[in-house]
Order: sequence, then C-alpha cells, then structure tokens
Amino acid sequence: MGVFARLNMVALAAIVALAACVPSDDTSQTQDYGLAGYNPAAAAQAEQSCLARGGQYAVGGIAGLKVCFERPKDAGKSCSKSTDCDSQCLARSKSCAPVTPLFGCNAILDSSGREVTLCVD
Repeated sequence: MGVFARLNMVALAAIVALAACVPSDDTSQTQDYGLAGYNPAAAAQAEQSCLARGGQYAVGGIAGLKVCFERPKDAGKSCSKSTDCDSQCLARSKSCAPVTPLFGCNAILDSSGREVTLCVD
C-alpha cells in the first residue's frame, strides 16, 4: 500500500472518529457547560421570579451584583425586637425595615431588644 493510500485511510479514520463526537439532537439531555451547576439562564430566571413576587431586581451591595429587593408584609410596623418583624427591626424608628435585603450598616434591635449594628454588603 502506498503512502497516499495510508494517509487517506488515516484521514478517513479521523473523520469517522470526529463524527462520533457530534452531540445528538436529543433534547431530553441537559446541556453541560463544563462547570458543575452553571446555568446561563439563572440570572433571567431570578429576575422573572423576583418581578413575579412584586420585587425590584436591581444592583445592591458592594459587589454590585443584582438582587431582588422586596417590601416585607410588615414594613413600617412598630417593633421592639427582631422577632416582631419578618425582616429587621430598625433601632432608630423602632419599625420593621421597609425593604429586604437591607444593605449597609444599620442599627437594629436583636431578638432580646438590644441595639446592635448589622452590616451587610
């Protein structure tokens, strides 16, 4: 067998081998992006979920990531300790926080009614 015939056979074998690497059109399989747990649609899904709950999807915190800001059911309600609120009990106004999450450093009342500073970034 000549050199060119051998090269043709090697090329043909390579083509057959590469053809086996083509993904199938079976949509029942989940797409693998190479990173465990990575979902490129996660941000859009999180935003849709947030808006459906009546929240506002916006940038928050030092990292500048988008988060869902929501108004708690008890926003503005009078409180004397953290357990009086679904969110945080603000120390200065003694009222439940108007938004969650509450970024920055805030004086809040803990579960015993003591004033503490909570910093969330």
